[in-house]
Amino acid sequence: MINEKKTLHQFDLIVVGGGAAGFFGAIIAAAKKAGLKVLILEKTPKLLSKVKVSGGGRCNVTHHCLEPLQLSRHYPRGQKELKQLFRSFQATDTIQWFADNNVELKVEADGRMFPVTDNSQTIIDCFLRKAQQLKIEIQINTGVEKIEVQPNSFIVRCDTEEIFHARKILVATGGHNQIRGYEWIAALGHTIKPLIPSLFTFNDSQKEFNDLMGVAVPNAFVKIAGTKFSQTGPILITHWGLSGPAVIKLSAWAAEYLYQVNYSFTALVSWIGDVGEEELRSKLIGYKQESGKQKVIGNPLFALPQRLWHRLCALAEIEESKIWAELPLKNINKLIEFLIRCPFYIKGKTTFKEEFVTCGGVDLAEVNLESMESKKVKNLFFAGEVLNLDGETGGFNFQSAWTTAWVAAQHIDLP
Repeated sequence: MINEKKTLHQFDLIVVGGGAAGFFGAIIAAAKKAGLKVLILEKTPKLLSKVKVSGGGRCNVTHHCLEPLQLSRHYPRGQKELKQLFRSFQATDTIQWFADNNVELKVEADGRMFPVTDNSQTIIDCFLRKAQQLKIEIQINTGVEKIEVQPNSFIVRCDTEEIFHARKILVATGGHNQIRGYEWIAALGHTIKPLIPSLFTFNDSQKEFNDLMGVAVPNAFVKIAGTKFSQTGPILITHWGLSGPAVIKLSAWAAEYLYQVNYSFTALVSWIGDVGEEELRSKLIGYKQESGKQKVIGNPLFALPQRLWHRLCALAEIEESKIWAELPLKNINKLIEFLIRCPFYIKGKTTFKEEFVTCGGVDLAEVNLESMESKKVKNLFFAGEVLNLDGETGGFNFQSAWTTAWVAAQHIDLP
């Protein structure tokens, strides 16, 4: 039952946040102990809003990476901690839990996993149905403003002027880009790591390629000049700059650095993957010798899209009529440069769809990773993106939500 302004008093467990981690934690805790009195408080009018929009409305539930060590390597922040946590609950457990609750998941070619219905509402309906079966109370439009610690309980004061009492609290408020979303947590003695955007695309200041919007290269390599940050994978040219999995993953791993430089940097793109300069030069010289009569511009190499190949040749100052046999070495050198170090002068970022992710949040050093219980406040637990952990795009952020919520729920022991 969902209520907007129903005054409720004593609960065994109050879950703050009606998103993925909050619902999963509430359901696991309530299923573990019959008769547990559980309340979910959600600040907004919408429940499971990120679940709804994830994966273009299909809900990217997890990733088909079934070994804890490998799975943990997809998290720029929280990698070491999640390696430990995934030993308790990982992707295989997520798949099984949903199967046990009549939601079958499927694997796509890139490893992302979705419900077979291709509809996020399937996941939302599953959670709402389980919550109803377990008699979990849900109250929307109710934001927490303050939590007061009592000897064996908590007083929860809300922006509706309602007051609730709880024996245990699970904080699963998700990520926020404003510090005010964490103020009441900081007031409990917790350190909040700086809140910085993650998972975004790059805005090209010069727009030399924006007329090629929609052109995609499946196996490119992108590097931030002057750093060790790089990624290999698909890149998409957009009307504002660069996108695609390689760029979005790079934004996550370099999030803190890019914030420090105010999103003003040079991205170097190799359109042919992580290929060395001398190896490429050897290939082009060989092509010049073997296919000398072919026009350079009219015959794209490395399976590159024709429009992109034309642009790279134009940047290398290769005339449209030029054949390989007549191509001077200086033009070959320029072509090499634009093939493997094509510069994009980035100023600013664009949020990746609606799948907003923040790095930063509650310091993991202040949380007991065996139980997800606060080291500062007894009986206070954390789960999900409210913590300083975040993953690449591809289902990894949901997996860390399921894992931390499951571990927390296992340790919310009530007599």
